Amino acid sequence: MGDHVAKGQELAKKAENKVHACCALFGSNYEDAAQLFHKSAISFKLAKSCLSLSLSHTLSLQLAFLFLTVLFLASGDKAGSLFVKSSKCHMKLDNKHDAANAYVDAAHCYKKTSTLGAISCLNKAVTIFTEIGRHIMAAKYSKEIGELYELGQDIEHAKSSFERTAELFEIGGDAATSVIQCKLKVAQFSAQLQLFQKAIEIYEDIARQSLNSNLLKYGVRGHLLNSGLCQLGQGDSVEIANSLERYQDLDPTFSRTREYKFLADLAASIDEEDVENFTRVVKEFNSITPLFRGIIKVIVSELLSALALGFLEINPFVECKGRFEIKRDGRGGFDMNGTEYGAEALQMPPVRMLFFPRFDGFSYY
Repeated sequence: MGDHVAKGQELAKKAENKVHACCALFGSNYEDAAQLFHKSAISFKLAKSCLSLSLSHTLSLQLAFLFLTVLFLASGDKAGSLFVKSSKCHMKLDNKHDAANAYVDAAHCYKKTSTLGAISCLNKAVTIFTEIGRHIMAAKYSKEIGELYELGQDIEHAKSSFERTAELFEIGGDAATSVIQCKLKVAQFSAQLQLFQKAIEIYEDIARQSLNSNLLKYGVRGHLLNSGLCQLGQGDSVEIANSLERYQDLDPTFSRTREYKFLADLAASIDEEDVENFTRVVKEFNSITPLFRGIIKVIVSELLSALALGFLEINPFVECKGRFEIKRDGRGGFDMNGTEYGAEALQMPPVRMLFFPRFDGFSYY
């Protein structure tokens, strides 16, 4: 480990000297500096790898573990900063492809220490790859940015990143599947942000495209299901009826699917304010097709919450921590410790609980 760090420091010093010696007449020094910064970064990456192995053998020694962890993170940051310097030297020489790759290398070093640092470097790489017409490469790293934002629960930025990724894949002439995958992520994030109309448009557009593909046509009913759930999420039971007719015109086989029956039954339950039937329909569908994931989890939860509010006339603002189960008659409920609350507890602010069905009642988390 020490040898790699020492070598990295020596190479970095030589690179800095090359940069300071550069002038308009001797641009070749930037080329030397770029290579030296790159080699220096590699040395610090090797030191990081050695530290990673050391960490696995020192877990029982807390102080040593903490010390090695700090060195591990510092090595990653150092390698990242050196790759950035290498990229800047490449830009001085107008070697944009090499500069973009160096920013990518820097981003991968920053991933474990600074998500924002990784995103910043990847954004610069995307910009450069786009400028030189390498749209597929730009799309690849734009997608990586979206995944980092998603991991950090930054849904708005994740949506924007996947929108850009889809555009770059389209410009680059990549396979339709790559474009569709990105657009599906945009639709999912739009639904999570309650931009239901945008999500509906994307799902319906993808369903139309997929009908003409032997490879993609089997996913049509899933796209129409998500679109229908977004219609329900808007709280317009009349529009969902119109949408189901439109879906049948789009795909005549859809009316014979479980997805169609599921949407129709949900719409009827909401129209009739029938909580029991709504819960039964969801339970039956979920027993065959796992339902509570991604967009479906968000929308069905919101629907159940809205339906319970209308039918039981309760307030979702409950001052308690953890799960709160509402009695079926809406007259109070129980918290996660089994403590009973009266009906007045349901009228208390200020904590908004997320709603999920339990099928034997209603639970707030």
